Amino acid sequence: MPESDAKDAHAHAATLRRLEQSAGHLAANAIARMDETLPWYRAMPPENRSWIGLVAQAGIAAFTEWFRHPEASQAISTDVFGTAPRELTRAISLRQTVEMVRTTIEVMESAINEVAAPGDEATLREALLVYAREIAFATAQVYAQAAEARGAWDARLESLVVNAVLSGEADEGALSRAAALGWSSPEHVAVIVGTAPTGDSELTVEAIRRAARHAKLQVLTGVLGKRLVVIAGGSDDPLRSAKDLIGPFAPGPVVAGPVVGDLLSATRSAAAASAGLKACAAWPDAPRPVLSDDLLPERAMAGDCTARDQLVEEIYRPLEEAGSALLETLSVYLEQASSLEGAARMLFVHPNTVRYRLRRVTDVTGWSPSDVRSAFTLRIALILGRLLNGERQP
Repeated sequence: MPESDAKDAHAHAATLRRLEQSAGHLAANAIARMDETLPWYRAMPPENRSWIGLVAQAGIAAFTEWFRHPEASQAISTDVFGTAPRELTRAISLRQTVEMVRTTIEVMESAINEVAAPGDEATLREALLVYAREIAFATAQVYAQAAEARGAWDARLESLVVNAVLSGEADEGALSRAAALGWSSPEHVAVIVGTAPTGDSELTVEAIRRAARHAKLQVLTGVLGKRLVVIAGGSDDPLRSAKDLIGPFAPGPVVAGPVVGDLLSATRSAAAASAGLKACAAWPDAPRPVLSDDLLPERAMAGDCTARDQLVEEIYRPLEEAGSALLETLSVYLEQASSLEGAARMLFVHPNTVRYRLRRVTDVTGWSPSDVRSAFTLRIALILGRLLNGERQP
Protein backbone atom coordinates (compact mmCIF):
# COMPACT_ATOMS: atom_id res chain seq x y z
CA MET A 1 0.00 0.00 0.00
CA PRO A 2 1.44 3.43 -0.92
CA GLU A 3 2.47 5.61 1.99
CA SER A 4 -0.21 8.24 1.20
CA ASP A 5 -2.98 5.61 1.13
CA ALA A 6 -1.76 4.13 4.39
CA LYS A 7 -1.76 7.60 5.92
CA ASP A 8 -5.31 8.23 4.71
CA ALA A 9 -6.47 4.88 6.05
CA HIS A 10 -4.89 5.65 9.41
CA ALA A 11 -6.58 9.07 9.53
CA HIS A 12 -9.91 7.53 8.54
CA ALA A 13 -9.64 4.92 11.31
CA ALA A 14 -8.74 7.61 13.84
CA THR A 15 -11.71 9.76 12.75
CA LEU A 16 -14.00 6.75 13.01
CA ARG A 17 -12.84 6.06 16.59
CA ARG A 18 -13.39 9.70 17.55
CA LEU A 19 -16.81 9.67 15.90
CA GLU A 20 -17.82 6.57 17.86
CA GLN A 21 -16.60 8.10 21.11
CA SER A 22 -18.39 11.40 20.41
CA ALA A 23 -21.74 9.91 19.32
CA GLY A 24 -23.43 10.30 22.68
CA HIS A 25 -22.09 13.83 23.16
CA LEU A 26 -23.20 14.85 19.65
CA ALA A 27 -26.71 13.46 20.23
CA ALA A 28 -26.99 15.33 23.53
CA ASN A 29 -25.89 18.55 21.84
CA ALA A 30 -28.42 18.03 19.06
CA ILE A 31 -31.23 17.57 21.59
CA ALA A 32 -30.09 20.67 23.50
CA ARG A 33 -30.00 22.69 20.26
CA MET A 34 -33.54 21.54 19.37
CA ASP A 35 -34.79 22.48 22.82
CA GLU A 36 -33.19 25.90 22.40
CA THR A 37 -34.24 26.73 18.83
CA LEU A 38 -37.42 24.73 18.05
CA PRO A 39 -40.53 25.92 19.96
CA TRP A 40 -42.63 22.97 18.74
CA TYR A 41 -40.11 20.55 20.26
CA ARG A 42 -40.33 22.23 23.69
CA ALA A 43 -44.13 22.05 23.55
CA MET A 44 -44.24 18.32 22.82
CA PRO A 45 -45.08 15.72 25.50
CA PRO A 46 -42.09 13.96 27.08
CA GLU A 47 -42.79 10.67 25.30
CA ASN A 48 -42.52 12.21 21.84
CA ARG A 49 -39.40 14.18 22.82
CA SER A 50 -37.76 10.94 23.94
CA TRP A 51 -38.61 9.31 20.58
CA ILE A 52 -37.06 12.28 18.76
CA GLY A 53 -33.94 11.88 20.90
CA LEU A 54 -33.73 8.23 19.82
CA VAL A 55 -34.10 9.25 16.18
CA ALA A 56 -31.25 11.77 16.56
CA GLN A 57 -29.04 9.13 18.19
CA ALA A 58 -29.94 6.61 15.48
CA GLY A 59 -29.08 9.19 12.83
CA ILE A 60 -25.63 9.78 14.25
CA ALA A 61 -25.05 6.04 14.71
CA ALA A 62 -26.16 5.42 11.13
CA PHE A 63 -23.74 8.07 9.89
CA THR A 64 -20.94 6.43 11.87
CA GLU A 65 -21.69 3.07 10.26
CA TRP A 66 -22.03 4.70 6.86
CA PHE A 67 -18.66 6.46 7.36
CA ARG A 68 -17.14 3.09 8.27
CA HIS A 69 -18.28 1.54 4.97
CA PRO A 70 -19.06 4.41 2.57
CA GLU A 71 -19.06 2.06 -0.41
CA ALA A 72 -21.86 -0.14 1.02
CA SER A 73 -25.54 0.54 0.31
CA GLN A 74 -27.24 1.51 3.57
CA ALA A 75 -30.98 1.43 4.31
CA ILE A 76 -30.92 4.79 6.02
CA SER A 77 -34.67 5.12 6.49
CA THR A 78 -34.78 1.80 8.36
CA ASP A 79 -31.69 2.55 10.44
CA VAL A 80 -32.82 6.01 11.49
CA PHE A 81 -36.60 6.14 11.50
CA GLY A 82 -37.15 2.50 12.38
CA THR A 83 -36.39 3.34 16.03
CA ALA A 84 -39.58 5.44 16.35
CA PRO A 85 -43.18 4.22 16.21
CA ARG A 86 -45.21 4.83 13.06
CA GLU A 87 -47.54 7.12 15.03
CA LEU A 88 -44.69 9.64 15.26
CA THR A 89 -45.32 10.66 11.64
CA ARG A 90 -48.77 11.83 12.77
CA ALA A 91 -47.42 13.72 15.79
CA ILE A 92 -44.57 15.42 13.88
CA SER A 93 -45.07 17.07 10.53
CA LEU A 94 -42.68 16.72 7.62
CA ARG A 95 -41.55 20.33 8.12
CA GLN A 96 -40.74 19.61 11.78
CA THR A 97 -38.83 16.47 10.84
CA VAL A 98 -36.78 18.45 8.33
CA GLU A 99 -35.99 21.00 11.06
CA MET A 100 -34.95 18.17 13.40
CA VAL A 101 -32.66 16.62 10.77
CA ARG A 102 -31.19 20.01 9.84
CA THR A 103 -30.43 20.79 13.50
CA THR A 104 -28.72 17.43 14.01
CA ILE A 105 -26.62 17.83 10.84
CA GLU A 106 -25.63 21.38 11.88
CA VAL A 107 -24.46 20.12 15.28
CA MET A 108 -22.41 17.38 13.63
CA GLU A 109 -20.99 19.84 11.09
CA SER A 110 -19.92 22.27 13.83
CA ALA A 111 -18.02 19.46 15.53
CA ILE A 112 -16.05 18.34 12.46
CA ASN A 113 -12.79 20.01 13.55
CA GLU A 114 -13.01 18.36 16.95
CA VAL A 115 -14.03 14.90 15.74
CA ALA A 116 -11.93 14.51 12.60
CA ALA A 117 -8.34 13.36 12.87
CA PRO A 118 -5.79 15.95 11.70
CA GLY A 119 -5.88 16.12 7.92
CA ASP A 120 -9.17 14.21 7.67
CA GLU A 121 -11.51 17.21 8.12
CA ALA A 122 -12.33 17.55 4.42
CA THR A 123 -13.15 13.86 4.11
CA LEU A 124 -15.49 13.93 7.08
CA ARG A 125 -17.18 17.14 5.85
CA GLU A 126 -17.73 15.65 2.39
CA ALA A 127 -19.11 12.44 3.88
CA LEU A 128 -21.50 14.44 6.06
CA LEU A 129 -22.77 16.40 3.04
CA VAL A 130 -23.47 13.21 1.12
CA TYR A 131 -25.13 11.66 4.17
CA ALA A 132 -27.29 14.77 4.64
CA ARG A 133 -28.57 14.35 1.10
CA GLU A 134 -29.35 10.68 1.70
CA ILE A 135 -31.13 11.37 4.99
CA ALA A 136 -33.24 14.03 3.24
CA PHE A 137 -34.35 11.50 0.63
CA ALA A 138 -35.03 8.95 3.37
CA THR A 139 -37.18 11.47 5.27
CA ALA A 140 -39.26 12.20 2.19
CA GLN A 141 -39.69 8.48 1.54
CA VAL A 142 -40.85 7.74 5.10
CA TYR A 143 -43.49 10.47 5.00
CA ALA A 144 -44.61 9.55 1.49
CA GLN A 145 -45.11 5.92 2.54
CA ALA A 146 -46.95 7.03 5.69
CA ALA A 147 -49.21 9.32 3.63
CA GLU A 148 -49.99 6.54 1.16
CA ALA A 149 -50.77 4.08 3.94
CA ARG A 150 -52.88 6.65 5.76
CA GLY A 151 -54.74 7.53 2.55
CA ALA A 152 -55.50 3.88 1.84
CA TRP A 153 -56.64 3.32 5.42
CA ASP A 154 -58.81 6.45 5.39
CA ALA A 155 -60.42 5.35 2.11
CA ARG A 156 -61.32 1.97 3.62
CA LEU A 157 -62.63 3.66 6.75
CA GLU A 158 -64.73 6.10 4.72
CA SER A 159 -66.13 3.27 2.62
CA LEU A 160 -67.21 1.47 5.80
CA VAL A 161 -69.05 4.57 7.04
CA VAL A 162 -70.80 5.18 3.70
CA ASN A 163 -71.80 1.53 3.40
CA ALA A 164 -73.16 1.51 6.96
CA VAL A 165 -75.33 4.55 6.24
CA LEU A 166 -76.54 3.16 2.92
CA SER A 167 -77.41 -0.24 4.41
CA GLY A 168 -79.20 1.30 7.40
CA GLU A 169 -76.66 -0.10 9.87
CA ALA A 170 -75.03 3.13 11.05
CA ASP A 171 -74.22 3.03 14.76
CA GLU A 172 -71.85 4.64 17.27
CA GLY A 173 -68.98 2.83 15.59
CA ALA A 174 -69.77 4.62 12.34
CA LEU A 175 -69.78 7.92 14.21
CA SER A 176 -66.33 7.17 15.64
CA ARG A 177 -64.97 6.27 12.22
CA ALA A 178 -66.45 9.42 10.70
CA ALA A 179 -64.91 11.53 13.46
CA ALA A 180 -61.51 9.96 12.73
CA LEU A 181 -61.95 11.13 9.13
CA GLY A 182 -62.59 14.72 10.23
CA TRP A 183 -66.40 14.68 10.18
CA SER A 184 -67.45 17.38 12.67
CA SER A 185 -71.13 16.37 13.02
CA PRO A 186 -72.85 19.19 11.10
CA GLU A 187 -76.49 19.92 11.94
CA HIS A 188 -77.82 19.32 8.41
CA VAL A 189 -77.02 16.09 6.57
CA ALA A 190 -78.36 14.71 3.28
CA VAL A 191 -77.42 11.71 1.14
CA ILE A 192 -77.00 12.06 -2.62
CA VAL A 193 -76.99 8.98 -4.85
CA GLY A 194 -76.30 8.54 -8.55
CA THR A 195 -74.37 6.46 -11.04
CA ALA A 196 -70.59 6.29 -10.67
CA PRO A 197 -68.48 7.05 -13.74
CA THR A 198 -66.27 4.34 -15.20
CA GLY A 199 -62.58 4.55 -14.47
CA ASP A 200 -60.56 5.11 -11.32
CA SER A 201 -62.90 5.46 -8.33
CA GLU A 202 -60.19 7.31 -6.38
CA LEU A 203 -60.25 10.10 -8.97
CA THR A 204 -64.04 10.30 -8.65
CA VAL A 205 -63.84 10.52 -4.87
CA GLU A 206 -61.19 13.23 -5.07
CA ALA A 207 -63.32 15.19 -7.55
CA ILE A 208 -66.23 15.07 -5.08
CA ARG A 209 -63.97 16.35 -2.31
CA ARG A 210 -62.74 19.23 -4.45
CA ALA A 211 -66.32 20.20 -5.30
CA ALA A 212 -67.25 19.96 -1.61
CA ARG A 213 -64.39 22.23 -0.55
CA HIS A 214 -65.49 24.80 -3.14
CA ALA A 215 -69.09 24.59 -1.89
CA LYS A 216 -67.97 24.65 1.77
CA LEU A 217 -69.59 21.29 2.49
CA GLN A 218 -68.42 18.36 4.53
CA VAL A 219 -68.62 15.05 2.69
CA LEU A 220 -68.16 11.37 3.20
CA THR A 221 -68.21 9.61 -0.14
CA GLY A 222 -67.52 6.34 -1.86
CA VAL A 223 -68.14 4.28 -4.96
CA LEU A 224 -70.22 1.23 -4.05
CA GLY A 225 -70.61 -1.00 -7.07
CA LYS A 226 -72.11 1.14 -9.82
CA ARG A 227 -73.37 3.79 -7.42
CA LEU A 228 -71.65 6.96 -6.31
CA VAL A 229 -72.85 7.86 -2.80
CA VAL A 230 -72.20 11.20 -1.11
CA ILE A 231 -73.12 12.07 2.47
CA ALA A 232 -73.14 15.87 2.46
CA GLY A 233 -73.21 17.96 5.62
CA GLY A 234 -73.47 21.67 6.26
CA SER A 235 -76.46 22.76 4.14
CA ASP A 236 -80.20 22.67 4.81
CA ASP A 237 -80.89 22.66 1.06
CA PRO A 238 -80.25 19.14 -0.31
CA LEU A 239 -81.01 20.17 -3.89
CA ARG A 240 -78.44 22.95 -3.72
CA SER A 241 -75.87 20.52 -2.32
CA ALA A 242 -76.61 18.03 -5.10
CA LYS A 243 -76.16 20.73 -7.74
CA ASP A 244 -72.82 21.74 -6.21
CA LEU A 245 -71.55 18.14 -6.23
CA ILE A 246 -73.12 16.81 -9.42
CA GLY A 247 -70.07 17.24 -11.67
CA PRO A 248 -68.30 13.93 -10.91
CA PHE A 249 -71.48 11.82 -11.32
CA ALA A 250 -71.96 9.82 -14.51
CA PRO A 251 -74.82 10.75 -16.87
CA GLY A 252 -78.18 9.67 -15.54
CA PRO A 253 -80.41 10.50 -12.58
CA VAL A 254 -79.00 11.93 -9.38
CA VAL A 255 -81.29 11.87 -6.34
CA ALA A 256 -80.95 13.83 -3.10
CA GLY A 257 -82.56 12.47 0.04
CA PRO A 258 -84.20 14.68 2.66
CA VAL A 259 -82.20 16.67 5.19
CA VAL A 260 -81.77 14.98 8.57
CA GLY A 261 -80.17 16.09 11.80
CA ASP A 262 -77.10 13.87 12.08
CA LEU A 263 -75.13 11.00 10.61
CA LEU A 264 -77.11 8.29 12.38
CA SER A 265 -80.35 9.69 10.94
CA ALA A 266 -78.74 9.80 7.49
CA THR A 267 -79.84 6.19 7.00
CA ARG A 268 -83.36 7.55 6.34
CA SER A 269 -82.04 10.04 3.80
CA ALA A 270 -80.01 7.29 2.14
CA ALA A 271 -83.02 4.95 1.95
CA ALA A 272 -85.15 7.68 0.34
CA ALA A 273 -82.42 8.61 -2.15
CA SER A 274 -81.80 4.98 -3.10
CA ALA A 275 -85.51 4.32 -3.56
CA GLY A 276 -85.75 7.47 -5.67
CA LEU A 277 -82.87 6.38 -7.87
CA LYS A 278 -84.58 3.03 -8.45
CA ALA A 279 -87.90 4.73 -9.30
CA CYS A 280 -86.42 7.38 -11.60
CA ALA A 281 -86.96 5.13 -14.61
CA ALA A 282 -90.70 5.83 -14.29
CA TRP A 283 -90.14 9.58 -14.69
CA PRO A 284 -87.79 10.01 -17.67
CA ASP A 285 -88.20 13.80 -17.65
CA ALA A 286 -87.26 14.19 -14.00
CA PRO A 287 -84.92 17.12 -13.33
CA ARG A 288 -81.27 16.39 -12.60
CA PRO A 289 -80.70 16.40 -9.70
CA VAL A 290 -84.09 15.64 -8.20
CA LEU A 291 -85.33 15.42 -4.63
CA SER A 292 -86.43 12.02 -3.39
CA ASP A 293 -89.69 13.59 -2.16
CA ASP A 294 -90.48 14.71 -5.70
CA LEU A 295 -90.44 11.03 -6.65
CA LEU A 296 -92.94 9.90 -4.01
CA PRO A 297 -95.54 8.63 -6.54
CA GLU A 298 -92.99 6.58 -8.51
CA ARG A 299 -91.42 5.28 -5.30
CA ALA A 300 -94.81 4.23 -3.97
CA MET A 301 -95.67 2.36 -7.16
CA ALA A 302 -92.24 0.70 -7.12
CA GLY A 303 -93.06 -0.79 -3.73
CA ASP A 304 -91.47 1.72 -1.34
CA CYS A 305 -93.57 1.42 1.83
CA THR A 306 -92.01 4.56 3.30
CA ALA A 307 -93.16 6.60 0.29
CA ARG A 308 -96.68 5.14 0.56
CA ASP A 309 -96.90 5.99 4.24
CA GLN A 310 -95.55 9.48 3.58
CA LEU A 311 -98.14 10.18 0.88
CA VAL A 312 -100.95 9.00 3.11
CA GLU A 313 -99.75 10.76 6.27
CA GLU A 314 -98.74 14.04 4.63
CA ILE A 315 -101.54 14.37 2.05
CA TYR A 316 -104.52 12.09 2.54
CA ARG A 317 -104.82 12.23 6.34
CA PRO A 318 -104.59 16.05 6.57
CA LEU A 319 -107.25 16.36 3.87
CA GLU A 320 -109.42 13.82 5.64
CA GLU A 321 -109.09 15.71 8.90
CA ALA A 322 -109.85 19.02 7.16
CA GLY A 323 -113.31 17.78 6.20
CA SER A 324 -114.94 15.70 3.52
CA ALA A 325 -115.52 18.73 1.25
CA LEU A 326 -111.83 19.09 0.43
CA LEU A 327 -111.38 15.40 -0.37
CA GLU A 328 -114.51 15.30 -2.46
CA THR A 329 -113.67 18.51 -4.33
CA LEU A 330 -110.13 17.39 -5.07
CA SER A 331 -111.29 13.99 -6.26
CA VAL A 332 -113.95 15.42 -8.58
CA TYR A 333 -111.58 18.12 -9.87
CA LEU A 334 -108.97 15.51 -10.82
CA GLU A 335 -111.60 13.26 -12.40
CA GLN A 336 -112.85 16.19 -14.49
CA ALA A 337 -109.42 16.70 -16.07
CA SER A 338 -108.66 19.66 -13.78
CA SER A 339 -111.65 21.64 -15.01
CA LEU A 340 -113.06 24.16 -12.52
CA GLU A 341 -116.35 24.43 -14.36
CA GLY A 342 -116.68 20.68 -14.75
CA ALA A 343 -116.00 20.10 -11.08
CA ALA A 344 -118.45 22.87 -10.10
CA ARG A 345 -121.23 21.26 -12.17
CA MET A 346 -120.60 17.83 -10.66
CA LEU A 347 -120.60 19.27 -7.13
CA PHE A 348 -123.51 21.68 -7.72
CA VAL A 349 -121.48 24.64 -6.43
CA HIS A 350 -120.12 27.86 -7.88
CA PRO A 351 -116.68 27.66 -9.60
CA ASN A 352 -115.36 30.15 -7.06
CA THR A 353 -116.22 27.66 -4.32
CA VAL A 354 -114.18 25.00 -6.13
CA ARG A 355 -111.35 27.49 -6.55
CA TYR A 356 -111.38 28.32 -2.83
CA ARG A 357 -111.40 24.68 -1.81
CA LEU A 358 -108.47 23.90 -4.11
CA ARG A 359 -106.49 26.71 -2.51
CA ARG A 360 -107.25 25.10 0.82
CA VAL A 361 -105.94 21.79 -0.52
CA THR A 362 -102.67 23.54 -1.40
CA ASP A 363 -102.48 25.13 2.05
CA VAL A 364 -103.12 21.81 3.81
CA THR A 365 -100.83 19.57 1.72
CA GLY A 366 -98.28 21.86 0.09
CA TRP A 367 -99.19 20.42 -3.33
CA SER A 368 -101.12 22.49 -5.88
CA PRO A 369 -103.89 20.65 -7.80
CA SER A 370 -103.47 23.05 -10.74
CA ASP A 371 -99.88 21.85 -11.33
CA VAL A 372 -99.71 18.73 -13.49
CA ARG A 373 -96.98 17.03 -11.48
CA SER A 374 -98.56 17.93 -8.14
CA ALA A 375 -101.95 16.73 -9.38
CA PHE A 376 -100.40 13.35 -10.18
CA THR A 377 -98.93 13.15 -6.67
CA LEU A 378 -102.27 14.11 -5.10
CA ARG A 379 -104.09 11.49 -7.18
CA ILE A 380 -101.71 8.72 -6.01
CA ALA A 381 -102.10 9.88 -2.41
CA LEU A 382 -105.91 9.69 -2.73
CA ILE A 383 -105.71 6.16 -4.16
CA LEU A 384 -103.38 4.95 -1.39
CA GLY A 385 -105.47 6.57 1.33
CA ARG A 386 -108.67 4.97 0.05
CA LEU A 387 -107.00 1.58 -0.23
CA LEU A 388 -105.74 1.84 3.33
CA ASN A 389 -109.17 2.88 4.58
CA GLY A 390 -110.71 -0.04 2.70
CA GLU A 391 -108.30 -2.46 4.37
CA ARG A 392 -109.31 -1.16 7.79
CA GLN A 393 -113.00 -1.66 7.21
CA PRO A 394 -114.47 -4.98 8.45
